[in-house]
Amino acid sequence: MILGILVIAMLVLLFVRVPVAISMLLPCLVYVAWSPDISLGVALQQTVGSVDSFPLLAVPLFIMTGYLSNVGGLADRLFQLLLTLFKKLPGNLGFVNVFSSLTFSWMSGAAIADAAGLGSVLVPAMKKRGYDEKFALGLTGASSLIGPIMPPSIPAIVYAVSAGVSVGALFFAGVLPALALSLILSVFVYRYARKNPMSEGEACAQAIPVSIAIKMALPVLLTPVIILGGILGGIFTPTEAAAAAVVWVLILSVFYRSLSFKGFRSVLVRTASTTGSILFIVAAAGLFGWVIAREQGPQAVTEVMLKLTDNPYVFLLLVNIVLLVIGMLLEPVAALLITIPVLLPAATEFGIDPLHFGIVMILNLVLGLLTPPVGLVLYVLSSVTGSPVQSVARGTVPFLIPLLITLLLITFIPAFSLWLPGLLGK
Repeated sequence: MILGILVIAMLVLLFVRVPVAISMLLPCLVYVAWSPDISLGVALQQTVGSVDSFPLLAVPLFIMTGYLSNVGGLADRLFQLLLTLFKKLPGNLGFVNVFSSLTFSWMSGAAIADAAGLGSVLVPAMKKRGYDEKFALGLTGASSLIGPIMPPSIPAIVYAVSAGVSVGALFFAGVLPALALSLILSVFVYRYARKNPMSEGEACAQAIPVSIAIKMALPVLLTPVIILGGILGGIFTPTEAAAAAVVWVLILSVFYRSLSFKGFRSVLVRTASTTGSILFIVAAAGLFGWVIAREQGPQAVTEVMLKLTDNPYVFLLLVNIVLLVIGMLLEPVAALLITIPVLLPAATEFGIDPLHFGIVMILNLVLGLLTPPVGLVLYVLSSVTGSPVQSVARGTVPFLIPLLITLLLITFIPAFSLWLPGLLGK
């Protein structure tokens, strides 16, 4: 009863557009204040304790890496390399779009950074080449979702800390799903290019010799080697790898003389702003999760699920439906922090591996970035391209098909998530 009131209160606050962190925090503070056996010190302990975590230090560092790569012009070097490699393929800019997102995701870890950085370059270039505007917008939005799946992923760090699993293991669990999504999107690009043949002359004119393109981009491509190689080789923890990535990207930006003092200042401001909003949500979710656990919410959900089915695949299907709806209403990090304490114990009861369940949860919730009313990627693409939000939303609708195909594959074939961590002993 009390738990239901708390959840309803939070939903009402969200409905009237109160910020997510405050919507979680206020009902919990009222709960603590009205409970005779709980002091407000407990609330302070739970909120502070939830952000007092060494792995969470990786969040601002990976955010800074993404912003530095954009402002420092490193993403442009990757774009130029891909343009050169794909110049002879029909629909080459479509493939460049997908694989730019894939390579840039190794440094950003967030869909919004990907959409903002690459959307401003790729969408105008594709429109100029004769691609349909809605296709260009939809493909850019869909490919940006590779970022939160491929390591280093900000949602993966948040899930790992909340669920008590290895950040490094969850990073590697996301590699094959991200590659699968890239491959499926590439198939859609190929089909579009076959039905809508275009002249490739302009892309070839923009391309440079392959050797020069590789030379320009090779130092940038060392960034994921530092991150993943360092973690795999036991040289770095994920947090230390994030710090090493920041230093490396900063060195490259200074060496290429592409980062001004004003640009560096904007990176610091944007990193602080983004980190502050994420960690405020994490702090509020710490108290919210404690209240849910105290009121035996996970046990209630597990009991209901076991009454509905004893089949883990049916359970996963039900979870997918629930998370897709939640993802439409909440930002992924906030949604993860609210749903992990409730759903993970039930998943464990059904014998589902926490790494597999984490990737399923992350992909479900990031799909909400492409759907109103939250749809943050829609608004970002609208802002950087000047296209109406309605056009962006209509463009993304066809790409929900490859995204849902990827989700079903990852959901019902656990090997997509578990094979690589198992192979690497993670």
